[in-house]
Amino acid sequence: MTDQQTLPATEEQPERQPVPFPAETVTPRPRLRAALRWVAAVAVFAITGTGTAYGITLMDRTEVPGLATRSDGRWDYPELVKPPLPSGSPGPVAAANKAGAHYADLRALVLPAPRGATPDPALKGDDGWVTTKDFLAPYTEASRPALRQKLVDYGLRHVAARGWTTPDGTRTRVYLLQFDTAAVAEGLLNKDLVSYSGPRFPLTGAASFNQEDDFVGPTVKGVTPVYFTEVKPYGKEQLRMAYLGAGDTIAMITQSRKGVARAVPFWQTLTLQSELLG
Repeated sequence: MTDQQTLPATEEQPERQPVPFPAETVTPRPRLRAALRWVAAVAVFAITGTGTAYGITLMDRTEVPGLATRSDGRWDYPELVKPPLPSGSPGPVAAANKAGAHYADLRALVLPAPRGATPDPALKGDDGWVTTKDFLAPYTEASRPALRQKLVDYGLRHVAARGWTTPDGTRTRVYLLQFDTAAVAEGLLNKDLVSYSGPRFPLTGAASFNQEDDFVGPTVKGVTPVYFTEVKPYGKEQLRMAYLGAGDTIAMITQSRKGVARAVPFWQTLTLQSELLG
């Protein structure tokens, strides 16, 4: 018998796992790529536009290029702050204030000069007060004695003033005259200082006036404005002037300028001074 050859036992081979193929990298198609780029661009523009719109809402119109409004001629005055009243004192238009008295410091009620203006040293005064002579300076030499006597007769107490010249050459003078009561100040203003045709006491360099027709004066409670404009022929300069009756105080304001005295800053000055006195 032939011996059967026994083959050596073989170890069980582990089952082979299929080798995975490398993951396929998906490349966007050309049209899809273009669409994605547009979506991204729109998103960026939307975010940027929103930020720009928000920024514009925080800006003044004059700060936005293309939207800046042309100046109408108004001056840049500092913020007005009324001086404090002494404790327990009523305001000039309060019902309890029968005399219409301004109990606040009169010097603090004079309108401040606009930004960029040059102060008038002639109206600096002594500790803020100016003399009757300083007030009479704008009037003609012939009219000063009579006006001085009127001020004495009505019992003028104080005169506070301020003057300035703006870069466009406009010269402004503001005087505040204080009397004992509103009745006294009103009597001087209505009976002696103004008439329908103009100021009763002429000012130097101004021959004739018309009452301003194109401007409705400041409507501030307790303040009565009367304003005039020099008419042609007025020489090298034109003059505008006004009186404001405000309780026990009369304001006298003049503005003069070579060529034409502009209306807008004149009306603005009257309105702001009225707000301080009212």
